[in-house]
Amino acid sequence: MYNLNQYIVDTPSRCHRLSCGDALFTVYDCRIENKLADLWSHNNYIIYVAEGRKIWHTSQGSYDLQPGSCVFIRRGASIVEQFFDTHFCFYLFFVSDKFICEVLKTKSTPLHKSEKKYEPVIPIESSEAVHSFFKSMLPYFNATDAPDQSLLQLKFTELILTLADNKANKELLCYFCYLLHAPKTVSLQAVMEDNFCFNLKMEDFARLSYRSLSAFKRDFVQLYQTSPGKWLMEKRLAHAKHLLAMTGKTVGDAAFESGFESSSHFSRAFSRHFGVSPSSIKKEANILS
Repeated sequence: MYNLNQYIVDTPSRCHRLSCGDALFTVYDCRIENKLADLWSHNNYIIYVAEGRKIWHTSQGSYDLQPGSCVFIRRGASIVEQFFDTHFCFYLFFVSDKFICEVLKTKSTPLHKSEKKYEPVIPIESSEAVHSFFKSMLPYFNATDAPDQSLLQLKFTELILTLADNKANKELLCYFCYLLHAPKTVSLQAVMEDNFCFNLKMEDFARLSYRSLSAFKRDFVQLYQTSPGKWLMEKRLAHAKHLLAMTGKTVGDAAFESGFESSSHFSRAFSRHFGVSPSSIKKEANILS
């Protein structure tokens, strides 16, 4: 998997961007080579679709993004499906949990806690204020000289406050409240439950949970009473078995969508764990259907 946020930072020749601390804005139109690509980001990001279409596949569901769509994608991994028959152009705004919390603490009217569930991809109401914000960024983005950092700080703050001030963004406001009040152990659990089925390295999981690798491993064992490697293997194999038995996925698709690097590695691990081959589970599911 590749880190989309890091890729944009590391390739200024391909991805012009405006940044202030760890917050970053870019207009993104770089094509991925394959129909499906697995990617992740250590920061949350907001996508505003100016042109084209892509589908974001997550552990919780799929989200079809088309012109005018605006979504908040929580830090983590996704499988992105692209369409080669049309040009695309997305405005991307990357922002950390820390930045969001610092901005939210400046609100004169505090957010109220809500029990509403939030998904990895959270829709944002495409209000006139949202459209206007992204359009207002283009003059700075296309200017010869980079804007002053203080100005960028204000613009990035403006976006978070604009989103938080719209009561129609109920799911997003719920997530913002979670960021303000959640203990670190819950954050680690959310990272693991949302991203276990993606082919992330241990270092990536640590970065997603805002921990060093050693702190991540220590906190993981305290939370789950087992090692992250063993937990991930068992979760991925159980997920793959579900895909084979219940969704009609091929062995190759089940391996890819469960975080395995290759079908051969997946088949060996599956047979060792369950005592039967993944193809036999697939055949049994076909007979029952």
